[in-house]
Amino acid sequence: MVDQTLTTDSENATVAAGRALAPLLRRGDVLLLSGDLGAGKTCMTRGIAEGLGVVHAVTSPTFNILIVHRGRIPLHHFDLYRLESASQLEDIDYWGTLEADGVSIVEWGDRFPEAIPEDCLTVAIAIADDDSRRLRMTPRGSRSAELARGWIASCQGVHGVAVEGVTGP
Repeated sequence: MVDQTLTTDSENATVAAGRALAPLLRRGDVLLLSGDLGAGKTCMTRGIAEGLGVVHAVTSPTFNILIVHRGRIPLHHFDLYRLESASQLEDIDYWGTLEADGVSIVEWGDRFPEAIPEDCLTVAIAIADDDSRRLRMTPRGSRSAELARGWIASCQGVHGVAVEGVTGP
């Protein structure tokens, strides 16, 4: 599968796109989110958390590195921004957590290319203008390709979310 892009026209639409993805997620799924500060990584995660039934507020785990949220399935919310090297991933049991009983969302997931899992969905979030965002999905592996296809389909008709079309080779 080639890369595909969603465009959201507001913060609420970015949350809605995350909510649309949540029902498709299952234990062991990994999403790597990248983008500038303020691009919407935590906003996207908040929508996914809502869709998974997480009832408490979701904030960026920048100073905690990992926050586990309880919902339909556990949501492991990482933020790798403050880590200096991939070797520090061992200190937080990164690999064990990715393979554990929940969904893992990794903000700044592109920070350590050598630590990118074999099968994960990368989502590069770019600021298009003040309110809109472009979410470019790149699946790595068969499960993440299935997840990307399902996410595109589940976003059809979601207010403020548009499928831009297919990009890549």
